[in-house]
Amino acid sequence: MGSLPNYMPTKYDLVIVGGGISGASLLYTTAKFTDIDSVSLIEKEPTIAAINSHHTNNSQTLHFGDIETNYTLEKAEQVKEGAEILAGYLERYDPDREMHSKRSKMVLAVGEEEVEQLERRYHEEGFGELFPKLRAIEREEIAALEPNVVEGRDPETELLALQTPDGYVVDYGETAKSLVSQATEEPGVDVYTSTEVENVAETADGYALSTDEGRFDCEAAVVAAGSHSLQIAKNLGYGDDMVLLPIAGSFFLSEGLLNGKVYTLQMKKLPFAAVHGDADVHDASITRFGPTAKLVPTLERGRLSTVGDFLDVFGLNVAAVRSYANILADRVLLPYVLKNLVYDLPKLGRRAFLPHVRKVVPTAELGDVECAKGYGGVRPQIVDTAERSLDMGEAKIVGDDIIFNITPSPGASTSLKNAMEDARTLVEFFGDDCEFDEDAFRADTIEQFPRPERAAASPTPTD
Repeated sequence: MGSLPNYMPTKYDLVIVGGGISGASLLYTTAKFTDIDSVSLIEKEPTIAAINSHHTNNSQTLHFGDIETNYTLEKAEQVKEGAEILAGYLERYDPDREMHSKRSKMVLAVGEEEVEQLERRYHEEGFGELFPKLRAIEREEIAALEPNVVEGRDPETELLALQTPDGYVVDYGETAKSLVSQATEEPGVDVYTSTEVENVAETADGYALSTDEGRFDCEAAVVAAGSHSLQIAKNLGYGDDMVLLPIAGSFFLSEGLLNGKVYTLQMKKLPFAAVHGDADVHDASITRFGPTAKLVPTLERGRLSTVGDFLDVFGLNVAAVRSYANILADRVLLPYVLKNLVYDLPKLGRRAFLPHVRKVVPTAELGDVECAKGYGGVRPQIVDTAERSLDMGEAKIVGDDIIFNITPSPGASTSLKNAMEDARTLVEFFGDDCEFDEDAFRADTIEQFPRPERAAASPTPTD
C-alpha cells in the first residue's frame, strides 16, 4: 500500500473509494468472487480503517437484531443475515480471536411497563422464534451473569432480560485490514493509502477520479466514504433530495462493571442506539457506556476541516433548512438532542450521564465513570428533504455505473451483505463478460457461521 508509483497504470475496471469496513468488504468480495479483472481501493488516510471503523470510534457491536428493540421483525431478519455473513468470516479467518470476542449480551427491561414490552416482543412478535439462542431470563439468572446489574436494585422492581451467550464484539478496524489482506492476495488488486480523491467526473468510458497522487480512470466506481459519499454524489448530480444529520457519538469508561454487553430498551422513534454498557473487545476489564448522540456540523469527529464538507452536503437551501426544522421540532427528538449536548461538557457532562449508567449498574458512583477522550465517531443520519424526515437505516444511491454507499448503523454489521448486493449490481454494470460466484462467497462467510443445530449435532469432545 502507498502512493502511486510512476510506472503504475491508473486504468482499472473498478475503483472503490474509502478504506473503512464497507470499502474493505467490497474489495474482498469483488477481488475473490467476481471475475472483474482489475480493482483498486483508494483511501485518504495513511492506514486502512482509520476513521469510523477504528475500534475506539464505534460501539464494537455486531448487530443481529435480537437485542436492538427499535428494530421491527422485518428489519431484524434483514440485519440477522448480514451479521451472520460477517460472523462467518470471523469464524473462518479469526480463530485466535484477534479481531473479535464472544461474550454474553442482553437487553434489560426495568419495571412493569418495560417488562411487558419485552415479553410481548419475545413471545408474540416472533423474536424468540427468529433467534433460537435468545432466552428470556429473570432476576436470578441476570444476577448470575451480570451481578452489578442486580446489586443495589429495589427487589420489588420487576426485571427481565433477553439474553444470548455468544454475542460478537468486533474490532471493525482490524476486520477491515483482514478483508483487504485477503483481497490483495488476488491478482489485479491494488490498494492506495494517503491518496485523497479531489474530484470525480463522468467520462465516455466510465469515470475519472482526480486525487492528490494522480488520476485514476475506471469503467465503474463505488464510493464507500461514509458522510463524504453523499458529498461526491451531489457533485455528480445525485442525491438532490438528501442531506445529512451528522451525529457524533461519545463514550464513558469504567473498570470491571460488566462482564458482557447490556443494552437498555430503545426508543423506536430514534435512529440512535440506546445507552448500553459493554466490555471492550480487547480488554474485558474496561466497560464502555454510551454512545451519546450530539449533533455536529462536521463530517468527521474533531476535524474542523470537514465543516466545509458538511456545508457542501447541506447546501444551505430552503428544503434542507425546513427539513432540519421539522425534525428538530419533534417533541421526542429535540429534548434528546439538547440533553446530549450536555454530556460532552467537562465535569457537568459526566454527572448528567450518570443516571444512564445507573439504569444498567445501580450502584455506579461518579468516580466509577470517566469521559473517554478520543473515543467516538460521526454517524451520518440521512434526511429526506422531500418528506422532511429522518430516513432510518442505511442509504444507497445507484447511478450510471456508480454506487454511493452512505452507511449509518448498522452499516458495519451488514458490510459484507451490502458488498454482496453491490457485487450483484456491479456484474450488471459490466454485462455478460462478468460473473459473481455468490455460492463461493456464501461458503466462505455465512456457511462458516455456527448454528444451534450444528452444535447439537457435533460430538462432545472427551478427555
